[in-house]
This record gives sequence, structure tokens and C-alpha cells, in this order.
Amino acid sequence: MTFYRTTRLMLSGAAFLSLAGSAFALDGQDLLKKINAAYTLQGGTLLADGVDVDGTTVTLKKASFKPNSGGEALPIGEITMTGVEEDDDGGYYIEEAAFPDISTTNDGATLTVTDLNLGGISIPADPKGDGLDSMLLYESAHSGPLKVVKDGAEVFSLGGSDMNLTLREDESGFDFDGTFKGLKADLTKAADPASKDAIEKLALQQVNGDITMKGAWDLTPGTIDVSEFAFDFANVGKLNLAFKISGYTMPFVKSLQEAAKQAEANQNKEEAQQALGLSMLGLLQQLSFEGAQIRFDDASITKRALDYAGSQQGVSGKQMADSLKAMTPIMLAQLNIPELQNAVSAAVSTFLDDPKSLTVNAAPEKPVPFPMIMGAAMGAPNTLPQVLGVKVSAND
Repeated sequence: MTFYRTTRLMLSGAAFLSLAGSAFALDGQDLLKKINAAYTLQGGTLLADGVDVDGTTVTLKKASFKPNSGGEALPIGEITMTGVEEDDDGGYYIEEAAFPDISTTNDGATLTVTDLNLGGISIPADPKGDGLDSMLLYESAHSGPLKVVKDGAEVFSLGGSDMNLTLREDESGFDFDGTFKGLKADLTKAADPASKDAIEKLALQQVNGDITMKGAWDLTPGTIDVSEFAFDFANVGKLNLAFKISGYTMPFVKSLQEAAKQAEANQNKEEAQQALGLSMLGLLQQLSFEGAQIRFDDASITKRALDYAGSQQGVSGKQMADSLKAMTPIMLAQLNIPELQNAVSAAVSTFLDDPKSLTVNAAPEKPVPFPMIMGAAMGAPNTLPQVLGVKVSAND
């Protein structure tokens, strides 16, 4: 009798656990539906022939991406999402989504990419809201080596890339950064004789470098501050682009998405583009310019460029530099901006005499609304440098 009771309790417990497991099992179709509800606002739909669920792992079989603009779906393959959890509000969190390797050939060139994944993905329950919980977000994106091979030779490669998006503890904004490491390009296969000659004279047969970026997004004022977007190549130099704008708020983002969605839904593409252009012009009125900087740090390319340009004119590199220094104030005089003309001429002369760095900085005293910039550009372009607080310097 005791054995009978014990066995019955065990069977009852197993049945309860089985029912409980079924009750709390992930709904793969609901997950895919909510991914698409959020992602369709960003340009497309994720399709799958089947959705398999195994505990907290969801696998999309024969997945493909179909752009909202139409055309054939782009095949992806099997997408494996691990550490999937459903939130109390009906949204989802995915620890990692792993994508299949890419290998495709077009016009004799084969592209391969390996180790593709996204981490820390938040899927909103309702993408139509105004808060952060209505956005599809990821914490990291990674790709392994990328290669392009043509005629048996590697013409382009990338060691790997990483993007990170970090939400601040008080949810006031995001900090983001990204790296594209080990970029290599083989330019020796250039077919045009003139291009091949220029590449050799400039010593650009093999281009190697990295691309990095860093910035922040403060949600309430909608301030996007990209402090670094740098292209750093060996024996060439480092070009860094930085800018800061405000007004890029959550409502602004939603308005952008809605405008794009309406344009995609319009079958008359010409009319859709016109309507989208007008919408963008209207939305731009909400943005303000706070600052920008373009800086180039030379790593020997300037001298080679001067020597090459001079050889095309039958003069030396130094003579070419002297010619450019003389031409700069003459060309700038046509713009009727005497203060900037003098600063640019002095900076160009300093840089060409001893190429180290050249910086263009725009720092207005207070944020400048984009409509004011557009108005100045159309009505009085010579006032733009003063409106934006533009300054130019060299070797600083």
C-alpha cells in the first residue's frame, strides 16, 4: 500500500510538472510575430519556414529577410536564439542570436563572413509606444572575419567588427562604440592604367587600417554626440569626424519610422518619394546643430600626393605645395568670407609646409536650428561660417 501511494504521488508530480512546463513554454510564433512588429518599422520582415522551441532556445528554420520595398526575399538560413525569456508585459529578451555564415558569389567575386551574432536583444511587446520599451534594441553585434576573393586572390578583408550599445542605469540615454579591425584592401589589381599609376606613386598598393566610433545619445533633449568616427590607415593618416545635434528624441524617431512606413505602403513610388522628402524637411525643423569637427592627422600621404600631383604638372612636390598656397586665398576670395579666408589660407600654408594635422571646427555659441542653416545656405551662404562658428587650424 505504501509503495502504491508513493508511486501515485510520483506520477501525479510528474504530470503536474509536465502540465506546468507546457503552460510556461515559449511561444515561438508569438516571438517571431513581435520581432516583425518591431522590425517592419525599420525596413523589412523576417520570414521562417518553421519555428522550433527547445526550452529557452528558439530556432528559425530556413529564415529569410524580405524588404518592405518589395523584391525577392534574401535567404539567411537557420537562426538560433538562446536564453530566450518572455517578460511580464509580453515582450521578450534574447541573450544571443547566432546567424549562419555567409558565402555568396557575384560577378566572379566571392564574399564570406563568419561568426555573426547579436547579443542582449530586447523585443518590445508593443512597438507603437513612445518609451524605450517600444524599441527593438540590442546590446552587442559581432562579426568574425570577412573576405572578398576574386580570381583566386583576396582583394578585401576585415578581421572582425564589434558594436556595443549600453543603456545607462537611470535610462537617461545610451553610450555606444564600435570597431572594424584589420581592414585590408589590395589595390594592385586595378585595371585602368592611370589608376594603377596613381596607386603605385601614392604607395597605396596595400591599404591597412581600422575604423572606430564612439558616442552617446541623451534621450530627453535628443542629443546625439558622436565624439569619434575615425578612419585610421597605415602610411596614410587618420581622419576623424565628430558632430553633435539635438532634437533627436524618441517622438522624432517614431515620426521617422512612420514616414518611412507610409512611403513603403504607397504603390506610386514617385509620389511616395516626394511625400517622404516633404516629411523629412518637416522633421528636420525639430533638429538643431550644436557642433562638429573634421580633423586629419597625416601619416605621410600628403607629401606623396603633392609629389604625384606635381609630376602630373611637370613640377616638384614643393613647387606644387607653393602653388596651392598661392591659389588658396584667390579661390576663397570668391566666397566673400574675409575672416575665414585668412584663417584657412594660414592653416593650409602651415600644413603644406610641414604636414602634421589639419582641423576644421564648427562650434556655435548656442545650438543653431537646422531651418536657420538651410536658410543661410540658400540666401546668404557667406554667412554660414559665422552662423556655425567655423574655425580652421593646422598642426595643433
